[in-house]
Parts: sequence; C-alpha cells; structure tokens
Amino acid sequence: MRPLHPLLKVALFVAFLFLLCELFIYYLVIIQCSWPTIKSDNNDALRAFFISDTHLLGSRQGHWFDKLRREWQMTRAFQSAMTILNPDAVFVLGDLTDEGKWASDYEFDATVRRFWTMFYHNSDVDFNVVAGNHDIGFHDVIEPNRQHRFEVKFKTPSVQVLTIKDNVFVLVNSITMETDMCSMCSTATEQLRRASMQLNCTKYGSTNGQISDSKSSKECDSIQKLPKVAPILLQHYPLWRVSDAMCTGVDAAPPNERYEKFRPGYGALPLDASQRLLSWIQPRLVISGHTHYNCYVVHDGDVPEISVPSFSWRNLNNPSIVLATISKDKYEIGKCFLPQESTVKMIYIIGVLTLAIWFLLNVKKLKKSLVGKS
Repeated sequence: MRPLHPLLKVALFVAFLFLLCELFIYYLVIIQCSWPTIKSDNNDALRAFFISDTHLLGSRQGHWFDKLRREWQMTRAFQSAMTILNPDAVFVLGDLTDEGKWASDYEFDATVRRFWTMFYHNSDVDFNVVAGNHDIGFHDVIEPNRQHRFEVKFKTPSVQVLTIKDNVFVLVNSITMETDMCSMCSTATEQLRRASMQLNCTKYGSTNGQISDSKSSKECDSIQKLPKVAPILLQHYPLWRVSDAMCTGVDAAPPNERYEKFRPGYGALPLDASQRLLSWIQPRLVISGHTHYNCYVVHDGDVPEISVPSFSWRNLNNPSIVLATISKDKYEIGKCFLPQESTVKMIYIIGVLTLAIWFLLNVKKLKKSLVGKS
C-alpha cells in the first residue's frame, strides 16, 4: 500500500480537528448526561428540558461571525441533546431573540424562522416558550405590537395553563405581571385570575380557594378541571430577590456581579407581583431565566425556584440544560453541561501547534514531495 501524501495527511488532520470541535464534541459531552431519577419511578414520569436566553442576534448587535458561530453551537447542542436524551417536553424561558424589542416585523419574522430551524423537534415533543424582555421590551417601553406578534408567532398568551402527563404547568409572560394596571397588565391579570380559578376549582372545589359554597361550586361547574397536582410556574423573570448573593455553583454569577442589587421589574419581578403569583398559583416549583446564571432560591419557606443559565456561549463559557424528571407528587432536577468554549479553543490551539510541529519535523519530506510532483 502506498503511503499517504503528506498534504493529504494534513487535510485529513484538519478535517478531523474541525469535525471534532464543531460536531462530535457535542455528542461526546452530552452522552455523559443522564436523567435524574425518582424513587419508584415509572414510565408515566415526565422528562423535560429547560433552557433560556438563547438571544438570537439580529442586525444591530454583534458581528456576523459571532451570530453564525453562536447559532451553530446552539443548533448542534440542542439537536445532539434531543437525539441522546429524547425528552418529552422542552421549555424555553424567554429572550429567544436578542433584538425583538427593536426589530421590524420583517426582521422579527426572519429571526423566528431561524429559531424554529435551530430548535427543530419531532411532533411528539411538547415544545413551549415564554416571552422575555428582549423579545418584546421592558414593561415601561413595550409596544402592544411587539407583544402581539410574539404571542402570534409562538402561539403563547400572557398566561397559559398546560397539562403534560398529568403534570400542570403555568406559563407566564412576566413582563405583563406588573401591578400598575396598564392595559397589557390588566389583560394578563384577568388571564391569571382565570388560571387561579381553574386551579382552585380543581383543588378546593371553590373559585376562591376557600371552603366551597353553593355559588362558587356552581361557578366551578363550567370550569375545566385539571389533574389534582400542585402546578409548576414557568416565566422569564425570577421572582423577587435582592441579588444573586445566595447563588452558588460553577455556573452561578461571578463574584463581581453576584452582589449587584436587582432593580424591580428589570433584574427580577417586583415583590408585589411575585407575592401575587405565589398566592394565586401556589406552585410547588418555580423555574425562570433572565439572569443568565444558575441560582437556587426558596420563597416563603417552601417554594423553591431555579434560575436557568443562558443557553448561549455568547453569555457563558459553560452553558447547560436543566433536566427535570417530574411526576404528580415528586420531581428531581439535574443539569447537563455542554462543551465549554475554553475547551474547544484549547483543542484548536493544541491541534494547530501539533500541525506546526509536524511541519517543522517534516519540512524536508514536504519539499521533496512537492519538487517530485512538479
């Protein structure tokens, strides 16, 4: 067998290095992840992904290569995870776009099409999203058109109650949860009220969550009942907390950001709005995004909240997917870390250095082969 030409060896090495860093590494890392287990687990348990803050770039922010690179990374990570872990449901917790609050309808539509291409999934996967401030704007500068087009394109109202495998989820557009009775907030409050009545009728047989009387019982007759299970609240903003000072873990906020105080309605949902959600929904778990970092907080002594880190390498060196195995009375949370940006860069550097050393050691052979070829 004739030995490979030196330049063919170089081409094969470069191709392998590229495929390793841009394709195979996602499978190699994600295959190490596994679903958290529940004691006496069975096939009825729901397995769900939670990701947040994908921040698909538009025409204003970032360089074209930055946009191309980040979207490729998120596509490969998501599709690899879907293949390996095969979830029943996927939830994206806001800031799907980076420039939705500014984009024209044409540009927003183009971004939405890219989103659905990147996050393609089979029809048997229950895929849902909530709005974030980058999608429609902060509360005090939002335009009704921005909110409306997001709801139409992603088929998600301000408040939505979902039942998946006998588990109840309440999805909330947290931008509309302010208590100042603005027009969009009034509409969202009414939707939240109806969701609360549905939950109360299921749990108590009463629309107000108190001892059932004939009037409230009659009102419940026309309301669709849900599985008798405490709901899980999903939204973009975290519930009110002063800062991320209590957050820990390798993907928590860095020390220089961890102690910065949140501004109500910008860093976290205001206290009064947070209390209303906890009172009206009575969730067993809250899952949110927005901060770009991991955090675990307990509200009112018994309601845990998990903040999901950003899914984009533009925001983190070590993005992750939150994995949840959920039954009617239990849940377990895990995390699947994705390839670190620093690791990929290091592999490229080692590959280039290896190639450079090989060239130096084989310069005579290369010259001889090129002269012979000429």
